Amino acid sequence: MQETSNAMDLQEGTFTHSAKKIALLLKKQAVLESDRTKGTKFQSAMSMLNYYINRAGKNLKSKDRNRLERAKIELRKLFGKI
Repeated sequence: MQETSNAMDLQEGTFTHSAKKIALLLKKQAVLESDRTKGTKFQSAMSMLNYYINRAGKNLKSKDRNRLERAKIELRKLFGKI
């Protein structure tokens, strides 16, 4: 099933940028340019970010986890959820 998933059609290195850049890339690449999203565009972008965080699990350094958590806030701002 994993081989056919379109859930992570992202540029390599998307999650290595600043929180704001991650949010912008998720909104642009993964959501607004895709016609394969389920739910709202916001839900799809947040889901991809959460998926990445959850897959990294305990191997994610605290500074990286903090940056990714800030990216969630930036996503909310971009989609007018704050």
